[in-house]
Amino acid sequence: MNIDKFYDHVYDWVIRFGPKFLVGLAVLFIGLWLISLLMKWSRSRMQKREIDATIKSFIMSLVAVALRVLLILAVMQIMGIEMTLFTALVGAFGVAAGLALSGTLQNFASGVLIMLLKPFKVGENINTNGMEGTVTSIQIFYTIVETFDNRVLIVPNSQLSNQMIINTSRKGTRRLDINLKFPNNIDLKQVKSVIEKSLDKSEHCLKTPKKRIGLGEIQSDGFVLEISVWINAHGFQDTKLAVQEALYEDIKKAGIKIPGL
Repeated sequence: MNIDKFYDHVYDWVIRFGPKFLVGLAVLFIGLWLISLLMKWSRSRMQKREIDATIKSFIMSLVAVALRVLLILAVMQIMGIEMTLFTALVGAFGVAAGLALSGTLQNFASGVLIMLLKPFKVGENINTNGMEGTVTSIQIFYTIVETFDNRVLIVPNSQLSNQMIINTSRKGTRRLDINLKFPNNIDLKQVKSVIEKSLDKSEHCLKTPKKRIGLGEIQSDGFVLEISVWINAHGFQDTKLAVQEALYEDIKKAGIKIPGL
Protein backbone atom coordinates (compact mmCIF):
# COMPACT_ATOMS: atom_id res chain seq x y z
CA MET A 1 0.00 0.00 0.00
CA ASN A 2 2.86 2.32 0.90
CA ILE A 3 4.51 1.49 -2.41
CA ASP A 4 1.33 2.45 -4.25
CA LYS A 5 1.27 5.79 -2.43
CA PHE A 6 4.95 6.33 -3.24
CA TYR A 7 4.30 5.68 -6.94
CA ASP A 8 1.31 8.02 -6.79
CA HIS A 9 3.47 10.79 -5.31
CA VAL A 10 6.16 10.22 -7.90
CA TYR A 11 3.56 10.27 -10.68
CA ASP A 12 2.03 13.51 -9.35
CA TRP A 13 5.51 15.09 -9.08
CA VAL A 14 6.39 14.09 -12.64
CA ILE A 15 3.09 15.46 -13.94
CA ARG A 16 3.45 18.73 -12.03
CA PHE A 17 7.16 19.42 -12.28
CA GLY A 18 8.41 17.13 -15.04
CA PRO A 19 7.58 19.46 -17.95
CA LYS A 20 9.10 22.45 -16.12
CA PHE A 21 12.22 20.42 -15.35
CA LEU A 22 12.61 19.35 -18.99
CA VAL A 23 11.98 22.87 -20.25
CA GLY A 24 14.52 24.19 -17.76
CA LEU A 25 17.15 21.71 -18.94
CA ALA A 26 16.43 22.61 -22.56
CA VAL A 27 16.76 26.31 -21.77
CA LEU A 28 20.02 25.63 -19.92
CA PHE A 29 21.67 23.77 -22.81
CA ILE A 30 20.33 26.16 -25.45
CA GLY A 31 21.39 29.13 -23.32
CA LEU A 32 24.94 27.79 -22.91
CA TRP A 33 25.11 27.22 -26.66
CA LEU A 34 23.87 30.74 -27.40
CA ILE A 35 26.34 32.22 -24.90
CA SER A 36 29.14 30.34 -26.63
CA LEU A 37 28.05 31.72 -30.02
CA LEU A 38 27.74 35.22 -28.57
CA MET A 39 31.24 35.06 -27.11
CA LYS A 40 32.71 33.90 -30.43
CA TRP A 41 30.89 36.70 -32.28
CA SER A 42 32.01 39.29 -29.72
CA ARG A 43 35.60 38.08 -29.92
CA SER A 44 35.62 38.39 -33.71
CA ARG A 45 34.04 41.86 -33.56
CA MET A 46 36.64 43.03 -31.05
CA GLN A 47 39.42 41.72 -33.26
CA LYS A 48 38.03 43.59 -36.27
CA ARG A 49 37.78 46.78 -34.23
CA GLU A 50 41.35 46.19 -33.00
CA ILE A 51 40.38 46.55 -29.36
CA ASP A 52 43.30 46.27 -26.94
CA ALA A 53 43.98 42.61 -26.15
CA THR A 54 44.21 43.34 -22.42
CA ILE A 55 40.73 44.88 -22.29
CA LYS A 56 39.30 42.25 -24.62
CA SER A 57 40.29 39.24 -22.52
CA PHE A 58 39.08 40.86 -19.28
CA ILE A 59 35.71 41.94 -20.70
CA MET A 60 35.12 38.58 -22.38
CA SER A 61 35.79 36.73 -19.14
CA LEU A 62 33.54 39.07 -17.12
CA VAL A 63 30.64 38.93 -19.60
CA ALA A 64 30.82 35.13 -19.84
CA VAL A 65 30.53 34.72 -16.07
CA ALA A 66 27.68 37.26 -15.80
CA LEU A 67 25.65 35.63 -18.60
CA ARG A 68 26.03 32.16 -17.10
CA VAL A 69 24.87 33.39 -13.68
CA LEU A 70 21.80 35.06 -15.24
CA LEU A 71 21.05 31.90 -17.20
CA ILE A 72 21.15 29.75 -14.06
CA LEU A 73 18.79 32.15 -12.29
CA ALA A 74 16.39 32.03 -15.26
CA VAL A 75 16.47 28.22 -15.32
CA MET A 76 15.67 28.14 -11.60
CA GLN A 77 12.61 30.33 -12.23
CA ILE A 78 11.44 28.09 -15.08
CA MET A 79 11.84 24.94 -12.97
CA GLY A 80 9.71 26.50 -10.27
CA ILE A 81 12.41 26.80 -7.66
CA GLU A 82 11.23 29.49 -5.31
CA MET A 83 13.55 32.47 -5.23
CA THR A 84 12.61 33.00 -1.59
CA LEU A 85 14.18 29.62 -0.86
CA PHE A 86 17.19 30.59 -2.91
CA THR A 87 17.48 33.87 -1.03
CA ALA A 88 17.26 32.05 2.30
CA LEU A 89 20.02 29.68 1.25
CA VAL A 90 22.19 32.58 0.14
CA GLY A 91 21.61 34.30 3.48
CA ALA A 92 22.35 31.12 5.45
CA PHE A 93 25.62 30.47 3.63
CA GLY A 94 26.49 34.14 3.06
CA VAL A 95 29.03 34.40 5.84
CA ALA A 96 30.69 31.09 5.00
CA ALA A 97 30.73 31.89 1.29
CA GLY A 98 32.11 35.36 1.98
CA LEU A 99 35.00 33.89 3.95
CA ALA A 100 35.62 31.20 1.35
CA LEU A 101 35.47 33.65 -1.55
CA SER A 102 37.36 36.50 0.09
CA GLY A 103 40.46 35.61 -1.90
CA THR A 104 38.43 35.32 -5.10
CA LEU A 105 36.81 38.71 -4.57
CA GLN A 106 40.22 40.19 -3.86
CA ASN A 107 41.46 38.72 -7.14
CA PHE A 108 38.51 40.30 -8.95
CA ALA A 109 39.16 43.71 -7.40
CA SER A 110 42.84 43.37 -8.27
CA GLY A 111 41.91 42.50 -11.85
CA VAL A 112 39.89 45.71 -12.10
CA LEU A 113 42.85 47.69 -10.75
CA ILE A 114 45.18 46.07 -13.28
CA MET A 115 42.79 47.07 -16.07
CA LEU A 116 42.60 50.67 -14.82
CA LEU A 117 46.23 51.28 -13.87
CA LYS A 118 47.77 49.10 -16.62
CA PRO A 119 51.06 48.12 -14.93
CA PHE A 120 51.31 45.59 -17.75
CA LYS A 121 49.31 44.63 -20.83
CA VAL A 122 48.79 41.52 -22.93
CA GLY A 123 51.89 40.92 -25.04
CA GLU A 124 54.31 42.57 -22.61
CA ASN A 125 57.07 40.71 -20.79
CA ILE A 126 57.01 40.80 -16.99
CA ASN A 127 59.05 39.31 -14.18
CA THR A 128 56.95 37.99 -11.29
CA ASN A 129 57.86 35.66 -8.43
CA GLY A 130 61.33 35.33 -9.91
CA MET A 131 60.02 34.08 -13.27
CA GLU A 132 59.89 36.02 -16.53
CA GLY A 133 57.45 35.53 -19.36
CA THR A 134 54.91 37.07 -21.73
CA VAL A 135 51.42 38.05 -20.57
CA THR A 136 49.01 36.15 -22.81
CA SER A 137 45.69 36.83 -21.07
CA ILE A 138 44.25 38.87 -18.18
CA GLN A 139 41.14 37.21 -16.75
CA ILE A 140 38.82 38.51 -14.03
CA PHE A 141 40.47 36.40 -11.32
CA TYR A 142 43.92 35.53 -12.66
CA THR A 143 46.53 36.38 -15.28
CA ILE A 144 48.17 33.88 -17.63
CA VAL A 145 51.90 34.29 -18.23
CA GLU A 146 53.81 32.09 -20.69
CA THR A 147 57.47 31.72 -19.77
CA PHE A 148 60.26 31.65 -22.32
CA ASP A 149 60.77 27.91 -21.74
CA ASN A 150 57.11 27.31 -22.68
CA ARG A 151 55.62 26.94 -19.20
CA VAL A 152 52.25 28.48 -18.38
CA LEU A 153 51.91 30.43 -15.14
CA ILE A 154 48.43 30.98 -13.67
CA VAL A 155 49.00 33.93 -11.34
CA PRO A 156 46.18 35.27 -9.08
CA ASN A 157 45.55 38.94 -9.78
CA SER A 158 45.91 39.79 -6.09
CA GLN A 159 49.57 38.71 -6.20
CA LEU A 160 50.25 40.87 -9.23
CA SER A 161 48.67 43.95 -7.64
CA ASN A 162 50.32 43.54 -4.22
CA GLN A 163 53.84 42.51 -5.21
CA MET A 164 56.60 44.15 -7.20
CA ILE A 165 56.29 43.49 -10.92
CA ILE A 166 59.16 44.17 -13.31
CA ASN A 167 57.87 45.11 -16.76
CA THR A 168 60.84 44.29 -18.98
CA SER A 169 59.33 45.33 -22.31
CA ARG A 170 57.29 48.48 -21.58
CA LYS A 171 60.14 50.78 -22.69
CA GLY A 172 60.74 48.81 -25.88
CA THR A 173 64.52 48.57 -25.34
CA ARG A 174 66.82 47.00 -22.76
CA ARG A 175 70.47 47.37 -21.94
CA LEU A 176 72.65 44.30 -22.39
CA ASP A 177 75.64 44.22 -20.02
CA ILE A 178 78.59 41.93 -20.74
CA ASN A 179 81.80 41.66 -18.70
CA LEU A 180 84.91 40.20 -20.35
CA LYS A 181 88.22 39.57 -18.61
CA PHE A 182 91.57 39.82 -20.45
CA PRO A 183 95.16 39.17 -19.34
CA ASN A 184 97.46 42.11 -18.69
CA ASN A 185 99.54 41.43 -21.80
CA ILE A 186 96.57 42.30 -24.04
CA ASP A 187 96.51 45.84 -25.44
CA LEU A 188 93.45 47.66 -24.08
CA LYS A 189 92.99 49.88 -27.12
CA GLN A 190 93.20 46.90 -29.48
CA VAL A 191 90.57 44.85 -27.71
CA LYS A 192 88.25 47.89 -27.40
CA SER A 193 88.61 48.49 -31.14
CA VAL A 194 87.73 44.87 -31.94
CA ILE A 195 84.69 44.96 -29.67
CA GLU A 196 83.45 48.29 -31.09
CA LYS A 197 83.66 46.99 -34.67
CA SER A 198 81.87 43.77 -33.71
CA LEU A 199 79.00 45.67 -32.07
CA ASP A 200 78.77 48.22 -34.90
CA LYS A 201 78.23 45.54 -37.52
CA SER A 202 75.72 43.61 -35.42
CA GLU A 203 72.13 43.91 -36.64
CA HIS A 204 70.88 43.35 -33.09
CA CYS A 205 72.58 46.35 -31.45
CA LEU A 206 70.87 49.74 -31.56
CA LYS A 207 72.71 52.92 -32.50
CA THR A 208 70.94 54.94 -29.82
CA PRO A 209 71.37 55.09 -26.91
CA LYS A 210 75.09 54.87 -27.50
CA LYS A 211 77.00 51.79 -26.41
CA ARG A 212 79.55 51.99 -23.63
CA ILE A 213 82.85 50.11 -23.38
CA GLY A 214 85.17 50.83 -20.46
CA LEU A 215 87.63 49.44 -17.98
CA GLY A 216 85.47 48.10 -15.18
CA GLU A 217 88.02 46.47 -12.93
CA ILE A 218 91.79 46.07 -12.63
CA GLN A 219 93.02 42.79 -11.16
CA SER A 220 96.45 41.33 -10.46
CA ASP A 221 96.18 38.87 -13.34
CA GLY A 222 94.27 41.02 -15.83
CA PHE A 223 91.52 43.55 -16.36
CA VAL A 224 87.75 43.42 -16.89
CA LEU A 225 86.00 45.29 -19.68
CA GLU A 226 82.42 46.35 -19.08
CA ILE A 227 80.31 46.40 -22.24
CA SER A 228 76.86 47.99 -22.30
CA VAL A 229 74.81 48.00 -25.49
CA TRP A 230 71.11 48.65 -26.12
CA ILE A 231 68.90 46.08 -27.84
CA ASN A 232 65.17 45.48 -28.40
CA ALA A 233 63.35 44.25 -25.31
CA HIS A 234 61.50 41.47 -27.11
CA GLY A 235 63.76 38.55 -27.82
CA PHE A 236 66.28 39.73 -25.21
CA GLN A 237 67.69 36.29 -24.42
CA ASP A 238 68.10 35.29 -28.07
CA THR A 239 69.80 38.61 -28.86
CA LYS A 240 72.11 38.24 -25.87
CA LEU A 241 73.31 34.85 -27.10
CA ALA A 242 73.81 36.13 -30.66
CA VAL A 243 75.78 39.22 -29.57
CA GLN A 244 78.01 37.24 -27.22
CA GLU A 245 78.70 34.62 -29.89
CA ALA A 246 79.66 37.31 -32.43
CA LEU A 247 81.95 38.98 -29.87
CA TYR A 248 83.68 35.71 -29.11
CA GLU A 249 84.25 34.93 -32.79
CA ASP A 250 85.59 38.42 -33.61
CA ILE A 251 87.89 38.49 -30.58
CA LYS A 252 89.15 35.01 -31.45
CA LYS A 253 89.83 36.03 -35.08
CA ALA A 254 91.86 38.99 -33.81
CA GLY A 255 94.12 36.58 -31.91
CA ILE A 256 93.07 37.83 -28.49
CA LYS A 257 92.71 35.25 -25.73
CA ILE A 258 89.90 35.42 -23.17
CA PRO A 259 90.78 33.48 -20.01
CA GLY A 260 88.02 31.17 -18.83
CA LEU A 261 85.85 31.71 -21.92
